[in-house]
Amino acid sequence: MRLLPLDGVAAHLAAYLDRRPRVVVSGNFATPRTLLDAVDRVLPSYRLWTLNGQPGLPDRDGVRHETPFVGAGVRSSERLDYIPARLSLVPRLFARTCLPDVVLLHVAPPRDGKVSLGVEVNVLPAAVEQARRHGGLVVAQVNPDMPWTSGDAELSVDDVDLAVEVQEPLASPAPRTPGDVEATIGQRVAGLVADGSTLQLGIGGVPDATLAALTGRRRLRVWSEMVSDGLLALERSGALDADVPLVSSFLFGSPELYAWAHDNPRLRMLRTETTNDPARIAEQPLMTSVNSALQVDLHAQANASWVRGRIWSGFGGQSDFVVGALHSRGGQAVVALPSWHPRADRSTIVASLDGPVTSFQHSWVVTEQGAAAITPEPLAVQVRHLIDRAAHPDARAGLEHAAFDRGLLR
Repeated sequence: MRLLPLDGVAAHLAAYLDRRPRVVVSGNFATPRTLLDAVDRVLPSYRLWTLNGQPGLPDRDGVRHETPFVGAGVRSSERLDYIPARLSLVPRLFARTCLPDVVLLHVAPPRDGKVSLGVEVNVLPAAVEQARRHGGLVVAQVNPDMPWTSGDAELSVDDVDLAVEVQEPLASPAPRTPGDVEATIGQRVAGLVADGSTLQLGIGGVPDATLAALTGRRRLRVWSEMVSDGLLALERSGALDADVPLVSSFLFGSPELYAWAHDNPRLRMLRTETTNDPARIAEQPLMTSVNSALQVDLHAQANASWVRGRIWSGFGGQSDFVVGALHSRGGQAVVALPSWHPRADRSTIVASLDGPVTSFQHSWVVTEQGAAAITPEPLAVQVRHLIDRAAHPDARAGLEHAAFDRGLLR
């Protein structure tokens, strides 16, 4: 790893000026902003590959966004190429259709010949491996504010070609307090979780509310693609099994969460191929997957990705964890969502989805109205549970009519 001043990076990008390279950069809240801006000033045209890219990413003529999980920073871009893929399979893209030319990392300062990816491991080790295998360039922004995390977060300094030292505070999602509906859903989901369960919770108000409602449980484990601030409440309450490592692939939270993660020996940050492998997920005891959705139809299929005919996010890890949890001994997959979308003024339990299926065949669909058991009930029972226990009262008559029309109820 060779340290350079920030303006020294430009000379090493000269080989990419006459073509359109693919630049893979840390996503979520780990994007190395200063380094990326420096690269953007040099390259007239390039593909910018991120996961859940946040606002502030370059978005101009000459920049083409690529992602299998769309974040708020690129969702409205006219220059977006969405690449449908389960998160567990995304690392394979780097060896096939999305070969990285340049990889930009955000790391903690080196120790004993290593750097740490800190709050974002995810698919980055795979991107680094493919870039080095094919003669690409790996550049790191070394930031003393980045927490040191272990596991697959630790990379040899020999895997990094160039580095620039830039201290800047890590970004965090805007704090929000779950509303009454989300709190009710969280309580209902928590009621399905037994002591000793292994947890995976996705992004959003409902998963956060669920974590807040689990502080009375004991011996809980975590095997998840991400962890958020709700984990801190479980830690403080004694709900977590202190003898079992907490496994995640990226952190999504506040400075307090980042401080907790720094040099925490219980936290293992692993690459996506491990955390999201359905077979590895299935090995976890009482694996309980809790994810949200935009819609659930009468076949209990969930759309968590598309809104009004446009991509909103992507598969993420939802499909990986639903499959893994269903194959875990005593495991369950929960989809939790409000029964009514206030902004669209419509039911979220629908006869047919507006977009593609993200996941299906869950154990439960939970709303503030109740918990609808799905598997292993017959289809007609599933439909009746969804209408009577999960749907908003204002939607039930219409859903029942649609179910009879489609032969789902007799």
